[in-house]
This record gives sequence, structure tokens and C-alpha cells, in this order.
Amino acid sequence: MKNNHVALVTGSSRGIGLGIACELAARGFAIALNAPSLDDELLKAVELLKGEGADVFAAPFDVCEIERHSEVLNAIEANLGPLTTLVNNAGVGVIHRGDPLAVTSESFDRCMSVNAKAVFFLSQAFSKMLLSQERDHKNFYSLINITSSNAVAVAVPRSEYCASKAAASMITKTFAVRLGAENIHVYDVQPGLIDTEMTAPVIKQYEERAKAGLTVLPRIGTPGDMGKIVSALASGDLPYTTGQVISADAGLLISRY
Repeated sequence: MKNNHVALVTGSSRGIGLGIACELAARGFAIALNAPSLDDELLKAVELLKGEGADVFAAPFDVCEIERHSEVLNAIEANLGPLTTLVNNAGVGVIHRGDPLAVTSESFDRCMSVNAKAVFFLSQAFSKMLLSQERDHKNFYSLINITSSNAVAVAVPRSEYCASKAAASMITKTFAVRLGAENIHVYDVQPGLIDTEMTAPVIKQYEERAKAGLTVLPRIGTPGDMGKIVSALASGDLPYTTGQVISADAGLLISRY
């Protein structure tokens, strides 16, 4: 079966990635779900989307395996049809929170490899694939990177994470400028306080702080919130835009005094 809109969402077996995949599927996108391996979590996500009537393909691969990017993209197209959308969502946190003066090269390299380098080269492979094909110009083509409010705001105990997300944010701008003439729209979605497995150890305390005024909207976000934002972008609901930062943070970073 060939679909009009096909999206690869990396890191989509749970959390924000799965929320994005579900909302895109609700909009009629065929979805390639990704995790580092074909584990129970990924299989469960596939069944969830199939239960919603979506056309789904499991694409297990480690995003850091740059030499596999083209192979995986080709497999997705063979099973679902021509890709129109890439959502670079896969990411990792720090190995240990702590003083920037104690950060190890292992933790720094891990953050940079997954959160920045993989984003750059998967975006490159996706872009090359689109540009090598005859595209249906009635379709909306997009590259959407999920970075973080920490691309802008410092979190001292997670300094290497902040650095990697700032790098990913600049990668977004670079690809937006390069791909604009090709009618490919590029966005940087920067989530704030989102309730996911990754944030589970600290989210309750942030929930109380959000209610107390840390965020302008007095609540933490959900993967579904992020999914609605990304699906709107990927569907072309914000025409005549590219390169934008979408601060999906309930006003967290608005300057106030």
C-alpha cells in the first residue's frame, strides 16, 4: 500500500515519540515506528497504532548507526511509500546529573552522538532521499526536530545535555536554510516540562512548581500535547513558515519579573 503521507518518528516506542506517532496516525499518516531494537515496547506500540487503523512499519535501528540510515529509509519507503516527514525525536539524558566540572567525556559524547550527530546525519539522509526523487508537490514535506527548552535555558546539572540540544537547534536552522528552496519545511520543537518515562524521577516536583507559577500555564505537558503540535506542523497547518522554534513549554521561558 502506498500512502500520501509517510512519517518516520525516531524514538517512538514510548513517551513523546509515541505521542507524536499517535497524533500523526490520527491525521492519516502512515508511520514508521523506531526504537534501538525490536523489543516488547516497540511491538506494543506497533499494535497500538494498528488498533487505531494506522498503516505501521516497525523500523528498529540505533540512530547513531549512521551507515544504516539510507538502508532504513529505503526499507520504510518499500513498505509504506515515499517518505514525506521525518521527526527526529530520539534522545538521551545525562549519565549522571552533577557539576559541569565533573562531566565525563563518555556522558558528553553520548549526548552529542544521539541528540546532535544522529539528528544531523539522519536529516542529511532524509534530505538526499527527497531531493533524489520526483516529488508530488501537492504533498507537504517536513523535517521536525524535537530538541528541548534546554537548548536555550541552562540546567547546570545537565550541562552536556543542554549543549547537545543547543547543537540540534542550530542543525534545524541550517537545514531550514538549505531546504527552503526545495519546499521542505523545517522546525525545531522545544518541549518544556513533559510527563514521560525519562522525566519520571523529577516530574512530580516540577508539577508542583508549575502550579506555583514556574510555567505561565499552570500544568506540565503530555506526550499528546507534543503530538498535536507536531502533527499540525507536519500537516502544513502553519503555511509560509520554516526554521521556527516552537516553544512547547507553557510559557516557561517567557522573561518575567
